[in-house]
Amino acid sequence: MSTEILSPMPGTIFQVNVKEGDDVVEGQELLVLEAMKMENPIVSTADGKVKQIQVKVDDKVAAKQLLLMIE
Repeated sequence: MSTEILSPMPGTIFQVNVKEGDDVVEGQELLVLEAMKMENPIVSTADGKVKQIQVKVDDKVAAKQLLLMIE
């Protein structure tokens, strides 16, 4: 079963800390979203392996946009 990591708010991808195929644990910082001049860490909600990354640094994202998938 895959876990979708969604953007909690609109903003710009500031940093991507993982790549496809990486093993991650719940609570691990996956990316950093810059919104309202603040850096917001986006963390994993499950243990697993990064299946797909949908964004890259400097991408603009909307609220609830799919950022990456973990399986």
